[in-house]
Amino acid sequence: MDVGSTQDPAMAAPVTPAREFEDFIYLVSHDVRSSVRALIELPQWIEEDLRAEGVRIGGSLAENLALMNTHMRRLDRMLIDLLIYSRIGRMQSGGDIDWNEVIDDVLEQTRMPPGFHLVRDIQAPTMRMGRNDAVTLVSSLLSNGVKHHDRPQGTLRIATREENSWVRLDVIDDGPGIPKESRSKVFEVMTTLKPRDLIEGSGMGLANVRKIVSHYGGRLEWRDTGGTRGCHLAVYFQKTGQPLH
Repeated sequence: MDVGSTQDPAMAAPVTPAREFEDFIYLVSHDVRSSVRALIELPQWIEEDLRAEGVRIGGSLAENLALMNTHMRRLDRMLIDLLIYSRIGRMQSGGDIDWNEVIDDVLEQTRMPPGFHLVRDIQAPTMRMGRNDAVTLVSSLLSNGVKHHDRPQGTLRIATREENSWVRLDVIDDGPGIPKESRSKVFEVMTTLKPRDLIEGSGMGLANVRKIVSHYGGRLEWRDTGGTRGCHLAVYFQKTGQPLH
């Protein structure tokens, strides 16, 4: 008898610890978020019930309700970002993505604040990679430039071009920049250089960028902006866009 013929196909490819952990993140984030979305409405219900009973909402009571709202929204954003992180390289079909279409999708989902302007210089129009990954990549890079800007107006530039066997994606902003000693730290999961009370976000944006770049066998480089301000991050991908795993 051929012993191999009795093997369960589902057991043929062992699950790696990294993949198992990402599955765990996805399931927990998905299930917990269902409860969090209900809890987000709880402060509103409490306020409505108190007003209906004639209770004046002010002072420490108003501050505590506002604090509940802030932290529940922050928790919901963190769970959304964990879901996005766990889906990188998965749950999508590969193919040629159009960078301009990806940028349009990102701008439609998340409008840039008034006073901010995006300049495009798309010389390499397409690349082979998962569309969801491309949207996450561009969204994370652009939102990072806007979120950490220190002025009400700013300009972001996004460019693509071919360099030998690579496709290079550049994102440049005119914000305060990132100190050299902190540039490796910003790619860590749930890391922000400023307190979360000053910068709304989960600290997952550049961690998503690093994971996408790693998945497609690319590399990241900080580039000189030519001035005292600004941040310039260059992302290199092989033209084939072939994932490493």
